[in-house]
This record gives sequence, C-alpha cells and structure tokens, in this order.
Amino acid sequence: MLVEIRQQPEALERTLCSGLKAAEQLRKKLAGQRPNLILIAARGTSDNAAQFGRYLLEITTGIPVSLAAPSIFTLYGASVNLKDALVVGVSQSGESTDTNLVLERARALGAWDIGITNEPASALAKLASNVWLVRAGKEKSIAATKTYTGQVLMFYLLAYALGAGIRLDELRRVPEWAAAALKIFPEIAEKVERYRFMSEAWVVGRGLNYANALEFGLKLMETCYVVAERFSSADFLHGPIAAINESCPVFVFAPGGKTWPSTLEVLEKLRQRRAETVVITDLSHRKDVVATGSRAIFIPEKLLLLKASPADLYTPIPYIIPGQLFAALLADQKGLDPDRPRALSKVTKTI
Repeated sequence: MLVEIRQQPEALERTLCSGLKAAEQLRKKLAGQRPNLILIAARGTSDNAAQFGRYLLEITTGIPVSLAAPSIFTLYGASVNLKDALVVGVSQSGESTDTNLVLERARALGAWDIGITNEPASALAKLASNVWLVRAGKEKSIAATKTYTGQVLMFYLLAYALGAGIRLDELRRVPEWAAAALKIFPEIAEKVERYRFMSEAWVVGRGLNYANALEFGLKLMETCYVVAERFSSADFLHGPIAAINESCPVFVFAPGGKTWPSTLEVLEKLRQRRAETVVITDLSHRKDVVATGSRAIFIPEKLLLLKASPADLYTPIPYIIPGQLFAALLADQKGLDPDRPRALSKVTKTI
C-alpha cells in the first residue's frame, strides 16, 4: 500500500497524458450538444471518486449529476428515461458486475456511455462505448490508493471535455502537488502512534473534499478495522455532533475557499465539546487551527500558490494523500496487513 501511495505522481502523470487525448476528442464531439443529465455508477472506493465527480461536474458545468442506485436496475428491473443522458461507469478492476449492468441497461434506455477503469482487458473496457483508462499500473494492494486519485483526475478531464473552465496548465500541476503532499510522510508517521488503540473515529469534509472524508473513512475501516463514521460537515451539525465524546477522534478535511468558514464553525463546536480533532489543512490556516485547540496535518506551502476558482478546486488529490499515508501507517502500528484485509478481495462482484 505504501509503495502504491508513493507511485501516485507518476501514475497521475501517465493518466493525464493519455487522458487528455480522449478528453479533447470528446470536447470537440460535444460542442453544442452536451448531455442533459449525468449518471455515475460505481461501488466502494470508485463510488467515493464518483461522489467527487458529482460535485465537480455540477459546480463547473451546471449539468445535473446523479449517483446511480444499481439495485434499481439489477434487482427491481426498472425502466428509467435516460434519453440524452451520459452514463459513466467507474471501476478499478472493471469487473464490478452491477456497475457494468447499469452501463449496459442505460445504453439500451437511450444513454451514451463512458467506462473509467484501470484494466484495459476488463469486462467494463469491452462493454463501454468510450473507454477512459486510468494508467496507474497494476494495483496489488486490496486497499485502492493510486486508482482512486487516477479516477478523480479522470473527472477533471471529463469536466474539461464538457466545457468546464478547467485550465490545463493547472491540471498539469496535479502530479507535482501529489509529490509535494508525499513529503509530509515524517510528520504523519510521528502523529500516528498516538492512535494505535483507536477503534472508532469520525471523518468530516464538505464540498469537493466530502469524497475524501468518505474515502479516508473507508481506508480506516478496511485496513485498520476502525469503525469510521463519515459525514459532510453540514450534515454533521444536524445531529451526529451530539454523539461526540472526548475518546473518539474527529478527522476534518479543511481546505481554504468556500467551505472554510463553515468548517471553522465545526471546529469551534468540537472545541466546546472537548473533542480530539485532527485537521488536514494548509499552513495559511495555522493560526485558526491552533485557536480551536486542534491537532493538524499541514499540506506543504507549495500548494498555497494555487489560484484556481473555486479556491479548493484542485485540493482533493493532494489532500487525500495524507489520509492514505495515515491509514497505511496506522495499520502497521496495529500489526495489521493493509494489503490483505480480512474478508476482502481485490475484485468484489455484487448484483
């Protein structure tokens, strides 16, 4: 898992180089005829990447996006009007049975489709009309890391293809920002030991980083066997915060931009409840984080040079890397093998 986490800058570079060609082709094809709806089908880590895609695509293109509920098709056999819709199937292995069935049914119901996968010989790659390959290389650890960030990158390319104001010069810097995030390994290794006996945790994020809260929580569950409750910071204040106590740490994704004021409100409420809080943020917020009494994992200064709009547009990939490192190192502290979690396999097939 640690080896594959460290491979992400190169994997992202490869994915970007090959994916730009497909994105440019689709951008030309779609000129003046964008879809009226986007439906994304995925499971597990891929579903967390899809959640990011939902936020990104709606924010940058204005096209409504829905995450597919595969049971509607696979169990209930419902017929849904998908005329003029774009359906995107996302699967690391390309062998997720229900994701593939959603794509197949959707096309029969009038949609056009894209398949995003890391495996060129997979069932999804053979099924999809348009195949977008994540170039992460073979992922051996059951805990997906480099395929997650590769899928996230693919959604930036899809947004660009749909006419969003994604600036390619900024997108090309994503591998560099991922490499910068890896440099805080010593800081995370120092913090992890404190949480060796952690059995429960909360993970909170909002907006473009809500998907990272879902993904980091999933990594804690599958590699460290920590029961991790995962929430949008807005939903967190609508009830779950009442269950917070001093013995259960809260991890908060807190980039700058539009979500920062509401995140700071959450941190203040957590301080009032004497919760132990670990904030993943950048150095520009050091003063505010210290004021809330929170511990922090600070993203490198280099990332503060980012002037995108919205300000947190490109934060999800560098911000998840500290979470991936934390989960891998915590598993080691607990004497667990994150590459082979109990009861899990690399390919999961569900209907």
